[in-house]
This record gives sequence, C-alpha cells and structure tokens, in this order.
Amino acid sequence: MSAIADTDITDSRPLNRNDAKTLVLSALGGALEFYDFVIFAYFAKTLGHLFFPPGTSDWVAQLQAFSIFAVGYLARPLGGLVVAHFGDRVGRKRMFTLSVFLMAVPTLIIGVLPTYASIGVFAPVLLTLLRVVQGIAIGGEVPGAWVFVAEHVPRHRVGLACGSLSAGLTVGILIGSLLAAGLNAHLSEAEMLDHGWRIAFLLGGVFGFFAVYLRRWLSETPVFARMRERKELTMELPAWVVLRDHLPAVLLSMVVTWVLTAAIVVVILMTPTLMQTAFHVEPARAFTGGSLAALALCVGCVLGGLLVDWQGKARAMLAASIGLAISTYALYLDLRAGGENLFVLYSLAGLFAGVAGIVPSVLVTAFPPAIRFSGISLSYNIAYAIGGAATPVVVGYLAKTAGGLGPAHYVGGVALVGIGSAIYMMRGRKLPPA
Repeated sequence: MSAIADTDITDSRPLNRNDAKTLVLSALGGALEFYDFVIFAYFAKTLGHLFFPPGTSDWVAQLQAFSIFAVGYLARPLGGLVVAHFGDRVGRKRMFTLSVFLMAVPTLIIGVLPTYASIGVFAPVLLTLLRVVQGIAIGGEVPGAWVFVAEHVPRHRVGLACGSLSAGLTVGILIGSLLAAGLNAHLSEAEMLDHGWRIAFLLGGVFGFFAVYLRRWLSETPVFARMRERKELTMELPAWVVLRDHLPAVLLSMVVTWVLTAAIVVVILMTPTLMQTAFHVEPARAFTGGSLAALALCVGCVLGGLLVDWQGKARAMLAASIGLAISTYALYLDLRAGGENLFVLYSLAGLFAGVAGIVPSVLVTAFPPAIRFSGISLSYNIAYAIGGAATPVVVGYLAKTAGGLGPAHYVGGVALVGIGSAIYMMRGRKLPPA
C-alpha cells in the first residue's frame, strides 16, 4: 500500500484556477519569509565585524558569523515539531500563518539591534537569540508549506506543486542576493558597516508582515478538511506515531534532506562569501554571480518538480544529484583558475541545485496524511539541524585548508549520498504502509 492514503485527492483532474491561486500565494509568502531567514548569510562578513570585538581577522569574523547563522538550523527541530503537532491536529492553514509571523518579528528587531561597539558582548548574545526564533519559525514554515500545496492539488501534480513552492522559497534567496549585490554596488564599505546592512533586515520585517496578510486569502487543505470530517485525525502524539511506525521513511527523508542542505547552504548561500575570502573575487561580482545562481535555482526547482511528475522521484533525484556534483566541481575549479567563466558555471550549479525542488516530493509521499506534517517536520528539521548547522563551519574550515576546493569536495560527497538514495528508491524499496 502506498504511503499516500485514500484520504488524499486521487482524481485526475487538471489544475484549476483555485489551485493556481493557492500555489502562487503560497510561493510568494514563502519567498518573503525565506528571504528573512537567509539574508543573514549574505551579510555574514559585515555582521562578523559589527557584532564581535574589533580587530578580529576577516576569516575569524566570518566563521563566527556563520556559526550564529548555523544556530538557526539547530533551532529548527523544536519549532518544526511544535508547529507540525498542531498542524496535524488543528489544521494546516493556522500554522502556515503563525510561522511567517514568528519570522517577521525577529528579522525586524535585528534591523535595529545595537552592535558590539554599543553594548559589548550582549550584541552577539541578542543576535544569537533572535536567530533562534528565526530557526523556530522556518522549522514550521517549510514542511508546512510543502504539505499545504501538495494537499491542494491532484496527486499527479504533486511534483509541480512542491517544485513551484520550492522555487518560491528560492525566490527569497534571489531577492536577498539581488539586494546584497545592489547595496554593495551603491554603498561604500563604511556605509555598509554603518547602516547598509540594516536596510536588508528592516525590509525583511516588512516583507514578513506582508506575507502574513497574503495568507489570510488561503483556505484549509481539502485533505485535512476531509480527515476532520471523517474523524480520521490521529489521537496519539503524531511524532510518536512517526517514530514507531514509519522509521524507514524518516531515514530516507533525512538522507535526501542532507542533499538539499548541501545544494542550498553551500552552493547558493555560502559561495558568494567564500568567493571573496578564498578566491579574492570583488563583492559586486560575487553577489552578481550569486544572483544568477539563485535565479537558475528557481528555474531548476520547477524543472525538478516537472521531472518528478514525468519520470518519478527516484530518476529525478539521480539526475539532479549527478549534475550537482559535476557542476559544483566545475565552478570551484574555475574559481581556482581565476573565475573567467564564473557567471556561466555558477548559473549551471544553481540549476542543478534545483534538487531542492525534487526532495519535497520524496518527503510528502513518504508519510500518510494523518501524520504527514509531523513526519516531514521531524525528518527534515533534524536532518537540516545536523547538516545545516555543521555545514557552514565544516565548509568554512575546508575552504581555508583544502586549496579552495573544500566546498566542492563536500558537495560531491553529499551528492553521492543522493545517488545512493535514488538507487534505493529505484530498486523498489517499499516505504512503510499508511
């Protein structure tokens, strides 16, 4: 029996206008919230100098800032489990709106936060606490968003729904990259340290509250509404049911999530900063390359979702993992040689990072509806907490010690894990019954 229970919508109807509205509004709200979460990475170098003692070297300041960035990933499981618990018990839509509100508030506060020069050691402490709240919010947002769109569309369009939602999330990365590129191009280094970085976070707070407003126009998913009507909601603790009855699905979901973290955290979020510190690429050129990669990532997510609906999630995962490894090595080899083909190769790597649009289809179909939100949240957030928290520190160290190719070695190794998971699915391994 498939992990998708009969409670799901199984007709073969085409996407209709209501489906399109749901996908667009969900993707737009997700873009604005994800911008709030990732903008930290684009200003890691600046934040490292402002929120830690003066005189700290560029490399150490960057590593310290990336460490605070990583704290957000450690907080994701807590937020994800709490939000998912209520998402499986009281409704997807309510939690979908709450998570974006929890992201907007700390982002706005970071924009007005005093720096080390004003309040000393309390500056990095407060920054870390606010980053924790951001992690709690995103821990509920991403799994909830995938469940929300997947349960609104026909089964044979789940790939497109998850891919388009992932593309929307990555539009948030693109907005952050474009804004970082624009600020670095039009403001001097002194102006960036003085007030330029605050613009990015203040805008993020405004974006977040606008996303809250957008979600009032969305309706509860038909799948959850049907479960509630039939009294099929789980009466047990959803997370316990997941661990007791669906452990193989949890392990597979965690493995493919690790691939997603490598694609997003290393290739998209960290590489623009690593270009500057490891390969001495000027900031404007690095962020322009990052913007092109983020744009290609948006396209890649949609193409990945379409590939899932056409060829199945296993073959899609295999193709994307192979492409991710090859394109990342090509990019970093070119950077080591001078970066002559930076824009083309970074765009290609961004396109194959579109594995991020394939992974959610694996997760959504791994768990039955009654505990789907909790199953995805538990698997995804724990894997992202481990991979996402360790990756910035490990990759930052490898970039310093492995001749510049350390990040590519890391992505290549994780891509092999993605290839292994695709082969596992191709061999017909069955997920636990619903």
